[in-house]
Amino acid sequence: MNNQNNLLVVSSSPHVHSADSVQSAMRDVQIALIPALFVALYFFRFSAALVIVACVLSAVISEAATQKLMKKEVTVKDGSAVVTGLLLAFCLPPAISPWIAAIGAAVAIVLVKQFFGGLGCNIFNPALIGRAFLVAAWPVAMTTWVSPLDGITTATPLGIIKEGLQQELPSLGQMFLGNVGGCLGETSALALLLGGLYLIYKGHVDWRIPVSYIGSVFVLTAVIGAFQGQGLSYPVFHILAGGLFLGAFFMATDWVTSPITKKGRIIFGLGCGCLTVLIRLKGGYPEGVCYSILLMNTLTPLIDRYTKERVFGRVKKHA
Repeated sequence: MNNQNNLLVVSSSPHVHSADSVQSAMRDVQIALIPALFVALYFFRFSAALVIVACVLSAVISEAATQKLMKKEVTVKDGSAVVTGLLLAFCLPPAISPWIAAIGAAVAIVLVKQFFGGLGCNIFNPALIGRAFLVAAWPVAMTTWVSPLDGITTATPLGIIKEGLQQELPSLGQMFLGNVGGCLGETSALALLLGGLYLIYKGHVDWRIPVSYIGSVFVLTAVIGAFQGQGLSYPVFHILAGGLFLGAFFMATDWVTSPITKKGRIIFGLGCGCLTVLIRLKGGYPEGVCYSILLMNTLTPLIDRYTKERVFGRVKKHA
């Protein structure tokens, strides 16, 4: 047989081929973030644009510069730095100074991503570490909120409850659509839900993490609310408020820092949900999404270890 017509190729594993690439996957994530991006620009206008541009540019420049200095291939074209910049921007207040946002993006890329070996090697979600760093370095700037459209200083829905402020809570409809104070990407649950469903449809996100995450927050707050004499609106408030949808669909599902097994992903989501409720109700911060996901990131290797599937053909040894 002519070797040129021989289609049989003998090679080592893996033998499963996918047409997906890092670049196409990151492009889908960017598409999924477009609804939340438009909502942020509509409600917070020019200040939102400044923060988003600062984060994305800083992330891209930091990645290219670091890879150049480390004499590695520059991979900014894969779009991962843009995604990190967007996600960090969505975790920031709209009124924060662009230079502070840029520092957070640089920390996320350089310290969390590149110093750990680059894409696929980081053990923590880069955008969330960038946010946590900014909260520690500039706590006032990171907790100063403005209301949509008019830009008047206000408090977030969770902050109103946490601090017992004499301020009217927004309606559930306002929280669902995004007409509330908060971080750029966490205001509209509808926009984030649309993006999350798109990622599930494209196969980039496993439904188990967001469903177990959001579901556990709903169940726990429903039980706690029942003991406090609260109605059904209490658990609905908690799943619509804050960054729960952003964290559940775009942060907790990070391919690198979340478990690879199906059982592990459910455990991961449940853990994030329990920690989020614990921090919200008993912690010092009104919001607990960021730290709950980072804490569960540290447990991902253990979760994978104890939920891994049995190797095909291997017989379990009995003592």
